[in-house]
Amino acid sequence: MRCRVRKADLFASLVVFLVALPLCVGVAIASGVPAELGLVTGIVGGLVAGALPGSSLQVSGPAAGLTVLVYQAVDTYGVEALGVLVFGAGLVQLGLGALRLGRWFRAVSATVVQGMLAGIGLVLVAGQVYALGDAAAPASGLGKIAGLVSLPGRVDPGALSVAGATIAVLLLWPRWRRGARVVPAPLVAVAVVSAVTGVFGLGVRRVEVRGLVDAVRVPEAADFGRLTEVGVIGTVVTFALIASAESLFSAAAVDRLHRGSRTDYDRELMAQGAGNAVCGVLGALPMTAVIVRSAAGGTPSGGVQAGARTKASRVLHGVWLLLFTVVVPGVLGVIPVAALAALLVHAGCKLVPVRELRALWRGPRGEAVVLVVTAGAIVAGNLLEGVLVGLALAVAKTAWDISHVHVETEDRGEAGIVVRVLGHATFLRLPKLLDALEALPHDRAVRLELGGLRHVDHACAAALEGWAAARGHELAATSNSTT
Repeated sequence: MRCRVRKADLFASLVVFLVALPLCVGVAIASGVPAELGLVTGIVGGLVAGALPGSSLQVSGPAAGLTVLVYQAVDTYGVEALGVLVFGAGLVQLGLGALRLGRWFRAVSATVVQGMLAGIGLVLVAGQVYALGDAAAPASGLGKIAGLVSLPGRVDPGALSVAGATIAVLLLWPRWRRGARVVPAPLVAVAVVSAVTGVFGLGVRRVEVRGLVDAVRVPEAADFGRLTEVGVIGTVVTFALIASAESLFSAAAVDRLHRGSRTDYDRELMAQGAGNAVCGVLGALPMTAVIVRSAAGGTPSGGVQAGARTKASRVLHGVWLLLFTVVVPGVLGVIPVAALAALLVHAGCKLVPVRELRALWRGPRGEAVVLVVTAGAIVAGNLLEGVLVGLALAVAKTAWDISHVHVETEDRGEAGIVVRVLGHATFLRLPKLLDALEALPHDRAVRLELGGLRHVDHACAAALEGWAAARGHELAATSNSTT
């Protein structure tokens, strides 16, 4: 049994490595940093985060979900500040885990998370569409979308054909199930188009190789002084919160796919924090537990469906990435940028939850509105603003949903009218409550009973007392009403 488990983990680690290799490079290029930094993050994700306790089968590395945020940070503060930002985010994650706050990420509305991923996917796809034709992309999300109108006249036909071939392989290869189990579609697609462009000598833009030593930049003491800047602090916190949310939601998804030990959310958060702290020291990209890598590779659990049984699979995948980076780094130089862009467009499209949105739209549409507004705010603004808008809207929707108040009237003839108010009386329902009370006849005695209220906020309490005083009626409340 032991031998069989080891073989299963070895095979799973190779599958995850083959999925991770092109995506690590593609995420780095899309983030505006050297390709080698994506591989460094993948290595640290395996060797550091993978070895620490938390989720036994979850795979960590650079994620498309942070691409937009990293690109904006690099554009604002420069690539030399990336290490400090990622290091700071790692420390925040370690602190959150030490305070046992990891479980609270499960309280975030799933609709907000889906909207966040949808917004990231839309911006990612809009940006990478330009790279499909070796064209420069505008900086802002709205600029990328608006620029699509003039894009056809600026694309390189050769690069566009390379991208089209890559997408065709990504779509067709998984249909051969036996082959897809052994060699993932992303690797096949990138390998095939790289070989074709090399054989035919196509003049398309390729990945620039600087070497691992030249790409890695350890932050200097002066760089850490930037952590006192308000903008930098905001970016660090955003990195930490978004990376933590994506990692822990990924952990919940992985737990549903196997019968082994469940994720310890606080330990997993600390493992991600330790990994990001190391990535920061090396000046690399931030890491998360990678949802997009699993989806793009056709192994929706980062190796579970490939046969993984223990954490050895995720550690070994980091070993294979390290060996590749050390032994054959020059291979990266033959990969067309358009092929990696096609890979990320394919992955970005999977971030948009079309099926979930349809299901939400058929039911109560409030959740669908939260999803769409969150995604739209990210496209129009930035990741942090979009998530904050989504969270605020989700909280407002929840407050509205639970603020149900019912007014019942009972006419007792000469004894007057008894009015019972039931439910939750909050300021959101105050107009409805006052309309019902003011519609009562003025020439009858009214007894207002609040015993059925589970909660009364200050605004409603003051309004009810004022109404009762003005009409000279009796206000009756029992102990289970709150004022």
